Amino acid sequence: MENKKQVSQIFMILGAVYVTCLLLSNLIAGKMWAVAGNVTLPAAVVLFPVTYILGDVFTEVYGFRSARTIIWVGFGCSFFAVLIYLMTIALPHPGFWQNQEAYKTVLGTTPRVAAASFIGYLFGEFSNSMILSRLKVKTQGKKLWLRTILSTVVGEGFDSVIFIVISFWGTMDNKTVLTMILYQYLFKVCFEAIFTPLTYAVCGWLKKKEAIDTYDHDIRYHVVKG
Repeated sequence: MENKKQVSQIFMILGAVYVTCLLLSNLIAGKMWAVAGNVTLPAAVVLFPVTYILGDVFTEVYGFRSARTIIWVGFGCSFFAVLIYLMTIALPHPGFWQNQEAYKTVLGTTPRVAAASFIGYLFGEFSNSMILSRLKVKTQGKKLWLRTILSTVVGEGFDSVIFIVISFWGTMDNKTVLTMILYQYLFKVCFEAIFTPLTYAVCGWLKKKEAIDTYDHDIRYHVVKG
């Protein structure tokens, strides 16, 4: 008889929250936030780091393979959402409807920005999960705070650099691009560091509730099944 891996209700709920945060982050990314002085950040920074916190939870509790599944589900849902946005933008609109440009501004994207978002997401999320998984084995499950922060430093670094460079390099002066990378990166890392106690609480509760605490011994870190 074939054995089927069971997925818990809690896992599905967390996966739904993860995908929702990811889709909303992509949707609000076009809004610019004037933080202070000349510092400007995309509004998505207030929500996108939550996906990294949830990614840490998936890896810490359920292991890299389960986190990999969620990462690809998030990618697929984001790609599908972009296709639907572009399709609805392309639909002919009646002459009395005056909101086409506003609709296009909010939901539209260029191939360059879309590619930057998808590539940055995959590099960032997978590097974050792989590092956290490996460090858990190396530290024998200790110092979760150090593992989540170190993995975020690398993961958010990849995401911030890849997204901003691909999206904006050559469209504005280099100093502005580098400043955007720096401030966005620092904000995301500080966000996760501040919420470390919450990560501890959620991971501890899940391990007890699910009766699971996965260590990724002797696995190969493939981004696809393997």
